[in-house]
Amino acid sequence: MSGAFDLTGRVALVTGGASGIGAGICEVLTEAGARVVIADRDETGARARIEEGAAADFVTVDLAEEASIVAACAEVVERHGAPWLLVNNAGLQHREMLVDGTSRHWDRINAINARAPFLTIREIARAMIEKGEGGRIVNCASSGLVGQFVQGLAAYMASKGALAALTTSAAFELAGHGITVNTVLPGGVGTPGSMAAEGPPPVGPGNRMPPLGRCTPRDIASAVLYFATPMARLVTNQVLAVDGGFTVS
Repeated sequence: MSGAFDLTGRVALVTGGASGIGAGICEVLTEAGARVVIADRDETGARARIEEGAAADFVTVDLAEEASIVAACAEVVERHGAPWLLVNNAGLQHREMLVDGTSRHWDRINAINARAPFLTIREIARAMIEKGEGGRIVNCASSGLVGQFVQGLAAYMASKGALAALTTSAAFELAGHGITVNTVLPGGVGTPGSMAAEGPPPVGPGNRMPPLGRCTPRDIASAVLYFATPMARLVTNQVLAVDGGFTVS
């Protein structure tokens, strides 16, 4: 790939890149010329992506543990320098009905989906600022924020709402350093993570077929790619839903 969407020579760090949407993001970014580093606890999956040519390297990380996140980010910077792009893709989708909700479930979901992106942004933004060449941060929230609901996602939706709000705050604080921060809202994608999600059946309008069809990981990846490229150099604090037209159906 060349021209406006060329990322040749750019380092991209993708959390949860070993499978699902993250694997699609890694594949598309690699095709654009980026040197992709996966941050994931699934070493087998990450190595498979490397063998396929969809990533260049990986670091093991437990996104529920601050020390692990700090160490993983430091390892990436030591090996590859400050990333040009950070994609906060990893997340848990486990369901628990609101009236049956537990603080344990709430804390587990929010630790991965909201606190971990805060910590990765903090660590990688520091490296980007020190390098002094700007950068891109893309947070993957959920099209549930614009109506693609199923039951049992109170903690999940709260965590993704927090992530979207974090985008706004980070975009404001980092703009002076030439770092843009944007949000992608993925529509329903059949991934290993979503299929294996714990909890009651996902009942709700989010199950209906969007007019343009269901999304694939590469559909989500295309939005991430746009935000990462020179085409979006003046785009920050924006939200892009990739939902197959769900919101107009």
